[in-house]
Amino acid sequence: MSKAWPKVRLGEVLRHHKEFIVIDDLANYKRCRVQLHAQGIVLRDEVPGALIKTKKQQVCAAGDFLVAEIDAKVDGFGIVPQGLDGAIVSSHYFLFDVIEERLDRRFLDFFIRTREFRDQVEAQGSTNYAAIRPADVLGYEIPLPPLDDQWRIVARIEELAAHIDEAKRLRREAVEAGGLLFALAERKIWPDQPSFPTKPLEEVTSFLSRGRQSEQGDSDVYLIKTQHVQLGRYIPTNLKLAHHVAARVSDDALARDGDILIACSAAGCLGRVAPYYATDKTVCTDTHVAIARPDRKIINPMYLYYYLRGAQGQHQLRSRERGDWQREKIGFRLTELNLKDLRQVPVPVPPLHDQRCIVAELDDLQAEVNALKLHQAETATELDAVLPAVLDRAFRGLLS
Repeated sequence: MSKAWPKVRLGEVLRHHKEFIVIDDLANYKRCRVQLHAQGIVLRDEVPGALIKTKKQQVCAAGDFLVAEIDAKVDGFGIVPQGLDGAIVSSHYFLFDVIEERLDRRFLDFFIRTREFRDQVEAQGSTNYAAIRPADVLGYEIPLPPLDDQWRIVARIEELAAHIDEAKRLRREAVEAGGLLFALAERKIWPDQPSFPTKPLEEVTSFLSRGRQSEQGDSDVYLIKTQHVQLGRYIPTNLKLAHHVAARVSDDALARDGDILIACSAAGCLGRVAPYYATDKTVCTDTHVAIARPDRKIINPMYLYYYLRGAQGQHQLRSRERGDWQREKIGFRLTELNLKDLRQVPVPVPPLHDQRCIVAELDDLQAEVNALKLHQAETATELDAVLPAVLDRAFRGLLS
């Protein structure tokens, strides 16, 4: 049964406070960051005072209600955790003490995640100006049962939230187990010491080359760059080559159905491989992406793809990367897999019949992993909706 709890303004249970300090250049300071969508307060960084330009800063206390002046309308608020006691924020944040004789901080922490609270924040002021003021915050309303009821409600919400988190964990673990099963199957097929004769990549491909053109324009030839080559997935490109550049692209350099795309440079993506499936677009690659066209008389295209995507293939690709040491001096390293090294990547080559059997086995496993991921995504969406529903019932007095 719904309980008609009185609603009070936050000004009755919170106190706005300002405690500014002058930053000492020789001291170190923790700085807070408010995560949007009511995801809490986290550590932004810890820096020496000399690097902080604004020398007057506010000091947070654990348990304070912290509101971002500009980001409040995108749920930029939360309760300061114990680990950030004494951290600093600028004057663009508002800090409020909780009057503990009337309001439990955990009760407030759950209430600010409800649709009811967000609606109040979003309704405040002009839609063209997102900032709010302390008086706005103190004017918001909160249902206020007695403290004993607040503690009971908090305990029940925490109990249900723990069940939700456990369900999410079990689903994540199911997906991870599926990925591990796939990895174990790969390792059995391609152990550290190859169980099949090996050939260099250049001998199992009819075409192997990095692209040469990159100048963009509005021709009918599309351009694949490294961002279009994710591990296991080609992201269709909308980039086009310039007309005079497209005219120089040879027929062999145009991607064909069954080709394998290999990212050969760029931080964090070297060695990524993806199968290319023909579309109605004419497509080539830039110099950072290679096309490996399997010689179907020797190797099954999906077998080669699975091998290059797997642990052994990735090791062989990435172990051949070369770094530009001059760039390291200015803070980053550009890695590259040149064509000469790419040609020599060893590939285990069993008979074609065995290759087809391996592909069928890995296809089945991949389908199982994909089904697990889909189930995880669907149930994760459902579970994400449970806590807001729990909070809605809790603050209407309907939570048993």
